[in-house]
Amino acid sequence: MKVQESIVRAIAVAVCFGLAAPLGAQTPPAAATLFQNVRVFDGTGRALSAASNVLVRGNKIERISSAPIVSDRPANTVVIDGGGRTLMPGLIDNHWHVMMVRPTPAQLLTGDMGYISQLAGAEATATLMRGFTTVRDMGGPAFGLKRAIDEGIVAGPRIYPSGALISVTSGHGDFRQPSELPRVLGAPQTRGEQIGAAMIADSPDEVRVRVREQLLQGASQIKLTAGGGVSSPHSPLDASTFTEAELRAAVEAAENWGTYVAVHAYTPVSIQRSIAAGVKVIEHAHLMDEATAKLIAERGVWLSTQPFPDDIVDVYPPGSLERAKAQSVLTGLDRMYTLAKKYRIKVAFGTDILFSAEQAKDQGALLVMTTRWYSPAQALAMATGMGAQLLALSGERNPYPGKLGAVEEGALADLLLVDGNPVENIKLVADPAKNFVVIMKDGKVYKNTLAKGS
Repeated sequence: MKVQESIVRAIAVAVCFGLAAPLGAQTPPAAATLFQNVRVFDGTGRALSAASNVLVRGNKIERISSAPIVSDRPANTVVIDGGGRTLMPGLIDNHWHVMMVRPTPAQLLTGDMGYISQLAGAEATATLMRGFTTVRDMGGPAFGLKRAIDEGIVAGPRIYPSGALISVTSGHGDFRQPSELPRVLGAPQTRGEQIGAAMIADSPDEVRVRVREQLLQGASQIKLTAGGGVSSPHSPLDASTFTEAELRAAVEAAENWGTYVAVHAYTPVSIQRSIAAGVKVIEHAHLMDEATAKLIAERGVWLSTQPFPDDIVDVYPPGSLERAKAQSVLTGLDRMYTLAKKYRIKVAFGTDILFSAEQAKDQGALLVMTTRWYSPAQALAMATGMGAQLLALSGERNPYPGKLGAVEEGALADLLLVDGNPVENIKLVADPAKNFVVIMKDGKVYKNTLAKGS
């Protein structure tokens, strides 16, 4: 018995401290990649560097030098001759829904989750191959896919998960039919709640519970719907949903865990109420007015917004309420970006593509759209360095400690080698299959068309 107890204790210690390898086992040397003769876009919006050499060891950028890197590089280094091409950070989409891109709304609400997960895995790989090495998931059951990607089971981007978006009854996120009412406390959850897509909360106490449930599962930030939405059948765009007390409850619960709340909000009332409650990030804001834009800037609140294309309305059936709401949002697009630029609001790029694998293919093209209001360098910075600053708001809940969105020594090695100069011709990012000749995430090369035999 004493021998058995000793074995059990030894196993317990090994599990607790991660001693899975035999004592004395050697850690294999870190893989290294050297990009030679590249011009660097560092993620800040500055001009490209002169010809440079960038050494990646393991999952970080170890050295950047204008001089050749020869003596201090590992013997097993893979050398990629950039030929004067542009090396830039991997792109960041700060408003993505990894589980909701490819299924139809009906499939999501009634279909088999095993099949939907397979769709999401395929889309994750496609997202990475479009050059988006990081996404911030703003609502949905993304925890399992994130784990599969992090463990190398599925190729895909880093995921900053929000977990289920939190909505009030009748709000954006409540997809119940009138026949399912009235809601009875303690009754079985709706389909959306069961799969972790959305949770209903109608009081400060309920909000706290729902926020804490997402944090328990690994949420890096929390998402609430502070106003009406386009895709939800029962919430008018002008509706303001959560009360300030409910929003404050969410902010308090998130801040207790060292992270923050982002809210879906289009209108001045919903935005201003959220800011008063301590919310740090506004998603969308397409219908904001000048006073609201000024408030966002004064409070240092982030705007995570999207240059919705005209064909976004095609996702919804002709004559439907959702299609009409989508058209209404489009009317505010130019004013929203114009105000954001006027007041120098901190803006991060996102797409919010839902229920359309075809529109997802235009993820990079949507970034190009932002040059209606910003320079190409500014647009690229919104999807790299600026986007990474927003991600860093998750503090200790950051699932990927380290610097993202940058090409600098010590930063995480999420890199794109672009065949051309995207600062001069940003349209290059709209055709990633042709123009992204190398895609690296976390120091691992997922695409290299320059390699022999590729």
